Amino acid sequence: MRNLIEKYKDVVIQIATPFSIGTGFYLKDYDLIVTNEHVVRNNKQVVIEGKGVQRLLRTVRYIDPKYDLAFVQGPEKSELASVHLHEKEDYHEGDTVVAVGHPFGLKYTATQGIISNTNHQQNDLYYIQHDAALNPGNSGGPLVNAQGEVLGVNTFIIQNGQSIGFSLPSKYLKQVLDEFVAGRKELGVRCLSCANIVFEPNPEKKYCPFCGARITLISQIEDYVPNGIRMEIEDSLKELGYDISLTRRGPYNWEINQGSAKIMLSYHEDSGMIAGDAFICSLPKDKIKEIYIYLLQQNYLLEGLCFSIQNQDIILSLQVFDHYFKPETGSEIFKALFEKANEYDDILIREFGAIARVD
Repeated sequence: MRNLIEKYKDVVIQIATPFSIGTGFYLKDYDLIVTNEHVVRNNKQVVIEGKGVQRLLRTVRYIDPKYDLAFVQGPEKSELASVHLHEKEDYHEGDTVVAVGHPFGLKYTATQGIISNTNHQQNDLYYIQHDAALNPGNSGGPLVNAQGEVLGVNTFIIQNGQSIGFSLPSKYLKQVLDEFVAGRKELGVRCLSCANIVFEPNPEKKYCPFCGARITLISQIEDYVPNGIRMEIEDSLKELGYDISLTRRGPYNWEINQGSAKIMLSYHEDSGMIAGDAFICSLPKDKIKEIYIYLLQQNYLLEGLCFSIQNQDIILSLQVFDHYFKPETGSEIFKALFEKANEYDDILIREFGAIARVD
């Protein structure tokens, strides 16, 4: 099982949009990343990142609301491991399975469980029901059997259920992949009315050429445009030279890498608070008291920033209310956090033996 989990570390991909985060997995045979339609919904491009993939902006190539499937352009790197689909329906209740994904935005998790129902019907589709824990962010990730094959695509959970998850079987995924590839086109959308795939260019524009139903092609999806405080935060990041499309992690979250530090920015609409947390390094096994004393001393000296420790992580944070945040000063506020995070990271590692952060 350990070898199985290690193998999937390379091919499981984190997917981020201005609206949500989720999971996908790379199929080398098709040079496509498979995920759920609801993960990429209303986006014609998404950000992908993984252990074997640097952060990239990639095109959504196929959207399928019937099966809740989507295909994203593969990464530039082609040395990723090859995983295969298990299309046969020879699995049974009680079989061991592993759900792999990025729940809550974590970089990689794998949870083990068993199949509890091989034919859970939802509308006219049948799903694999299992008890491998699925959480927000797991959507679109693979459900893997003990032989290391993709048994299905993790799609939905029962709200407030005790580890009750459902995966679309790989037989459906294989059918859709073959149908999409046979079209020999770059972009396609399945029409919900007649279930045909409409490829671009479509002479009927906004209508299905098979049944006349109204559809939205991938090229017709409007670009995301932030407003209000989100626009002001993004304008401040742009001033510092960041590609804003690569930093978005949902509607009110951004992730920035500065040197060895990872900075998470968030906006809390209810309280009007803009928060920035720079995860810099971790506590060592010794010299802990000296580090605590140093951090407390720095908290006394710092203006607008504050150190804290969460488990073993040393975090440098800022907090500012939205009515004090102005576009002309926002970039300076963020710049101070980013530069100080990188500076303190070096000091804590060099002088106190803190452990460097591993992404």
